[in-house]
Amino acid sequence: MSKNKTAGYKGPYGYQKRREGDGEWDFNWCDVGWLRENFDHSYMEEHVRICHFRNHYELTRKNLMVKNLKRYRKTLEREAGRIEASKCDFFPRTFELPSEYHLFVEEFKRSPGSTWIMKPVARSQGKGIFLFQKLKDIMDWKKDGSRSEEQRDETQVESYVAQRYIENPYLISGRKFDLRVYVLVTSYIPLKAWLYRDGFARFSSTRFSLTSIDDQYVHLTNVAVQKTAPDYDPEKGCKWQMQQLRRYLTARHGTETIEALFKDVDNIFVRSLQSVQKVIINDKHCFELYGYDILLDQDLKPWLIEVNASPSLTASSQEDYEMKCCLLEDTLHIVDMEGRLTGREKRVGGYDLMWNDGPVYREDVNLETLGSACFTANTHLGCVNDRKKQLRQLLKPFPSKKRI
Repeated sequence: MSKNKTAGYKGPYGYQKRREGDGEWDFNWCDVGWLRENFDHSYMEEHVRICHFRNHYELTRKNLMVKNLKRYRKTLEREAGRIEASKCDFFPRTFELPSEYHLFVEEFKRSPGSTWIMKPVARSQGKGIFLFQKLKDIMDWKKDGSRSEEQRDETQVESYVAQRYIENPYLISGRKFDLRVYVLVTSYIPLKAWLYRDGFARFSSTRFSLTSIDDQYVHLTNVAVQKTAPDYDPEKGCKWQMQQLRRYLTARHGTETIEALFKDVDNIFVRSLQSVQKVIINDKHCFELYGYDILLDQDLKPWLIEVNASPSLTASSQEDYEMKCCLLEDTLHIVDMEGRLTGREKRVGGYDLMWNDGPVYREDVNLETLGSACFTANTHLGCVNDRKKQLRQLLKPFPSKKRI
């Protein structure tokens, strides 16, 4: 990575390369806490890479994600019309509390008996989340009645989002699940985004029912929650690989229907990134591996639940371990510290280039006859991932270099 002698060590979320003697690093896979404390005080040479954009939270904090999506949808409606703006209708009705409490109450009263979900804006792994159907429940929470001791001790009230709960999720064997999908962004100006072929569905361990809204094992699919369930089996886990899920859905609903579904999922990735493109501080040193959480309802409509800046890389099974190792390896291939790529690649390992300052088309599309109605994106989520074969063809062996 560097002409200087290097020494590696494990950082909070992975691997950093440091040059001995001067304490500088070439590549840093850090957590967002390290970034917040150190980014503005770090001098980075041309070749240095770091795994977050400075204000990544514009997309990965639940309240800011919704704020940016709402603003983007209004801009689209003003500039391109309602039909184009309707392509952003993939996130549930959401309010930030306590700042939008009165707006939320008005909306709540319009749909009595509906279910809502409360989430802290800056926490993960299902922490602090609860469902409610009565305004009294949230008023008790607001008065500290149902908040944890830790929260009560805080001098400032923690921000939450109140979100309309998807009451009709698509179920498999009576159980709710969501999708974890990986999107890698290497630039926001211009926007360049890659979609990973593999991912997984995370299942709840208990059959779905709205009569038990206090049961987190029914409603929260986070692995951190599910692995504490009394009947959790660590050998079986609670995941399906994305290929398995796509095969199941295709067998039940047909190829055409599921291709349309995955096209709608692609739309979520592109639109959400475009919603923050003008506010993210672009930096040539930065890249971001996002973990998208997508929920399907019984009508096969995909909903964006949240976007994670530091998706968990902890493996829950051997299959999960192998998938995440390949994901990290392919991420490093695209970051390309060694300069082995030309910059014109449409595929690197398990990644397919989804957006490059505009839509990227599959190799077999005839651009001369292509109309908007038959647009075929260069995305293959849940399809065969023959990454090893592709990498052998793509990456040439390192040229021999003299040690300096």
